[in-house]
Amino acid sequence: MLSHFRVVSYGRVLPADYLAAVQEAVAGAGGTAGTPERSANGRFEVAVLPVSHGGGGAAGLAALRDAVAGQGSGYGDEVGTAVVPAALAGPERKLLIMDVDSTLIKQEVIELLAEHAGKREEVAAVTEAAMRGELDFAQSLHARVATLAQLPSDVIGQVRSAVELTEGAAELVQAFLSKGHAVAVVSGGFSQILDPLAEELKLNYWRANLLGIEDGRLTGKVVGDVVDRAVKESSLREWAAAEGIDLARTIAIGDGANDLDMLAAAGLGVAFNAKPAVRAAADAAITIEHLDVARYFAGV
Repeated sequence: MLSHFRVVSYGRVLPADYLAAVQEAVAGAGGTAGTPERSANGRFEVAVLPVSHGGGGAAGLAALRDAVAGQGSGYGDEVGTAVVPAALAGPERKLLIMDVDSTLIKQEVIELLAEHAGKREEVAAVTEAAMRGELDFAQSLHARVATLAQLPSDVIGQVRSAVELTEGAAELVQAFLSKGHAVAVVSGGFSQILDPLAEELKLNYWRANLLGIEDGRLTGKVVGDVVDRAVKESSLREWAAAEGIDLARTIAIGDGANDLDMLAAAGLGVAFNAKPAVRAAADAAITIEHLDVARYFAGV
C-alpha cells in the first residue's frame, strides 16, 4: 500500500551535499521522491521533499526515519531532517501544544525566581536533573519552590518582565492561529507568569502551576496538584477532544522528560533543543533556536 510523506530538512544554511545525502538515504530506504520545495526567511532554510513509499504507513515511516537519521552528523546540530506523514500537512484543523520553559520561552522561570532568593545555581542543578528524567518532577518542583519561601510577591512582576519568547515562537503561534488551528501550552511553571503571556499571544488553552502567596509573600508551596508529565498528556487529550481534533492531527513540542508522555500521545512529537532522552524518543527534532521550523513539519 502506497503511503505519502514529507521529508523536511532545515538549517541556518542547507548545504547541497547534505540534501543530496538525505535524498540518497530516502531512495535507499525504498522511497520515491518528488521535486523538493525550498524556502528561506533570512533566519533559516527549509527543503520539503514529497516522498511515496510502498511499505505501508507505519513501516514506511519507520524506514524513512531510520534512513535519514544521522545524515547530518558531520554538521553537528546545524541541520536536521524530519519525516512526517503527508496527511498532517492537509487542510484539516490541527492542535499545536507546547511546553513553556525552554520551549515557548528562552528561560526557566523557577530559576529566575530563585535568583531573587540567592538560590539560582542550586535550583538550576535540580531543574537540569529533573528535565533529564533523573528525579520525580513533582517532588523536584516542591523542593525548588520551597527555596522561594518569604520572597516578596512583587518579584513575580520582575520575573515576568525578564521573560523572553524563543526565536520564532510568536511567528509559530500566529501562523497556526491565522489558519484557524488551535494553540495551547501546558507548563510545569507558574500561572502568575504564564497567564498574561498566554493572553497576549491569544492562545486557546493554557495550564500551569499556581504559586502560593500569603500576606504579600510567596509561601514556598504550590497550590493544588502539580502539572507533571501525566497532566501534560491529559491536557493534550482534553483540548483535542474539546476542539474535535483527532490526535493524529496534533503536534506537541517540548524539551524535557516531563514532556515525554505528551510527545508520545501526539500525532507528531517534536523535541526542541532537547535533552538526549527526549530527542531519542520524539518523532522529530528541532536542533536550532528557531521554534517556527515546526510550521514546515505541519505544512502551516
